[in-house]
Amino acid sequence: MDKVIVGVDGSLASRAAVRWAAREAQAHGVPLVAIEAWEFSPLVFAADVPVQIDDLRSTVTTHLEETVADVLGDDFADVSVERKIVEEAPVPALLGEAGPDDVIVVGSRGRGGFSGLLLGSVSQQLAQHAPCPVVIVRATHED
Repeated sequence: MDKVIVGVDGSLASRAAVRWAAREAQAHGVPLVAIEAWEFSPLVFAADVPVQIDDLRSTVTTHLEETVADVLGDDFADVSVERKIVEEAPVPALLGEAGPDDVIVVGSRGRGGFSGLLLGSVSQQLAQHAPCPVVIVRATHED
């Protein structure tokens, strides 16, 4: 295994995925790559809302930093963590980082609109298209 890649969106399942991925990276002595993907919607322009792209990037960067720091705490000080902000949809962002000797870890569902689904669209697409193993982590009340 070369690295463990984890998708981060701040949801409970994503936070559980970050913990699982960190334990796996620690156990195998490989780096952890935490990726938060975001897309800028053209609908914002259509609504004539003033937008500061740099402010959005900064907010996403802060969110990723805070989420990873909060979830990992001091328990994974020996794990090398690379944080990446990718401006594209989550599936291509995660697939673009992955090679055949990696592992992708995501939460079972993120922040999408259908809370009753057992498996979100990102995790389902990754399971079908990834060049490497994919681990889908469910959030539990202990997480």
